[in-house]
Amino acid sequence: MRVAFREAERADVTAIVALLRDDALGAAREGSDIAPYLAAFDAMAGEGGNLAVVGEADGRIVATYQITFIAGLSLSAARRAQIEGVRVARDMRGQGIGRAMFADAEARARAAGCRLMQLTMNATRTDSAAFYDRLGFVPSHVGYKRPL
Repeated sequence: MRVAFREAERADVTAIVALLRDDALGAAREGSDIAPYLAAFDAMAGEGGNLAVVGEADGRIVATYQITFIAGLSLSAARRAQIEGVRVARDMRGQGIGRAMFADAEARARAAGCRLMQLTMNATRTDSAAFYDRLGFVPSHVGYKRPL
């Protein structure tokens, strides 16, 4: 199956949220009111360098991720690509879509002048960790989060 990755449009937000909600963690933390998601999408569009990307196959959104390009001073002023919200539709997993999605993310990161791709994930996602290991990501840092 061929999946085409493209920058998400506002009309895709409902499908993106459905993908975010379609797992045990997402079901518990994602809401059903689409309005905050639309507002967040609009804010992202206004920021520049902060994109939602979707993978589409046969007219259906089957994958999504967010990529944010970050300028920084550390690592000799390396520009980074932060990857968030990675999802592949449950019925489409195991078909190489995730690998294709990260190839797309890497191409976007390189085009934006990034020297590093980074991501965080919930520690309970052991299948995801194994996938990221296979892609060449290294669990080199410990992450902390604090709700505000």
